[in-house]
Amino acid sequence: MQDSPAPGSGTCPGSVDGTRPHRVVVLALDGLLPFELGIPLRIFGIARDSAGRELYEIVTCSVRPPGPVRTSGDFSVLVENGPEALATADTVIVTASYGLGPVYEEGILSEELKAAFARLRPGTRMVSICTGSYVLAAAGFLDGRPATTHWFHAAHFQRMFPRVGVDADVLFIDDGDVLTSAGVAAGIDLCLHIVRRDHGAAVANDVARRTVVPPHRDGGQAQYVRRPVPEPQLATTTAARTWALARLHEPIQLRDMAEQEAMSVRTFTRRFREEAGVSPGQWLVRQRVERARHLLESTDLSVDQVARDSGFGTAQSMRQHLQSALGVAPTVYRRTFRAGTRAGTRAETPAGTPAGTPVGTRAEVRPDDARDRRTPDGQAGRGTAHDRL
Repeated sequence: MQDSPAPGSGTCPGSVDGTRPHRVVVLALDGLLPFELGIPLRIFGIARDSAGRELYEIVTCSVRPPGPVRTSGDFSVLVENGPEALATADTVIVTASYGLGPVYEEGILSEELKAAFARLRPGTRMVSICTGSYVLAAAGFLDGRPATTHWFHAAHFQRMFPRVGVDADVLFIDDGDVLTSAGVAAGIDLCLHIVRRDHGAAVANDVARRTVVPPHRDGGQAQYVRRPVPEPQLATTTAARTWALARLHEPIQLRDMAEQEAMSVRTFTRRFREEAGVSPGQWLVRQRVERARHLLESTDLSVDQVARDSGFGTAQSMRQHLQSALGVAPTVYRRTFRAGTRAGTRAETPAGTPAGTPVGTRAEVRPDDARDRRTPDGQAGRGTAHDRL
């Protein structure tokens, strides 16, 4: 296997002058799950710039010469490209498979996979969906890195690949040039994140609308793990979230949100975490970051006005939160994504962005672990239950 490029070494790879779409090559393995195989085409295939031009080219390939590839169902798919397509990839996506054989059982690549990965160009961005992470780990791409996989396989994955920092609670992890998603539909979250990171929130939100999925899901896959059934609960926190979204530009206290549900602050906080997977403060900061991104991309409002309209109050406060969540300052973010949208060209990761800094969204990051590069929307805003949200 070739040496992996430095995390965050780049921008959205592709042609230097933006004259050709970014090429995504999806590796189809025997035993593939059809749903996961279709995610990259569905998400990247409809991403367009402001002039209506395709931003990605999607190619599917096999580790063998063109021909049928078995699925997990009672049919096969005809894959018209062999492993040579990997040499042309800007991004490679390995999807889930029930036929990983030695990769799953022994943590080693088959000879076909070794030969296929030998074709990769330096700097290729590597992505896995669900148990596709086993393939990246066996190839050494995840050594010393944080990664995730389907929660059902997380313990086995960690035993098989002890050099990988497995996090079974998140929906995806962005570690610069290597990205991994949790199970099944989390592949949609990751692909939308990549579009957002490459081309900004406006493009990603348009893709999400056309795909009829939320542009961002709160929490992580821990909320989908089977647990003992709790006592029936009629009350939810939906009304409080709706109330808060309508007044993000105003100061919002935790007790104000709790009052919308007629709950005590303690009960509301616990219920909110159960439903959203994050604290009310983390959720609110994330919504304000998304509002600020939208305003920076789509309006000519001053940075001070964007800060007020998104609820951060001051430009300094917004700058701190965007730096924490996106790795860039508001003016740099606006210059990058407004320029890309107006010119109809591919937007790139802003110059000066620290290596491995993700330009996108995720739920939480450990502040004492700079090596963990999970996208940290919601990291800020922590505190006691009586802090202002």
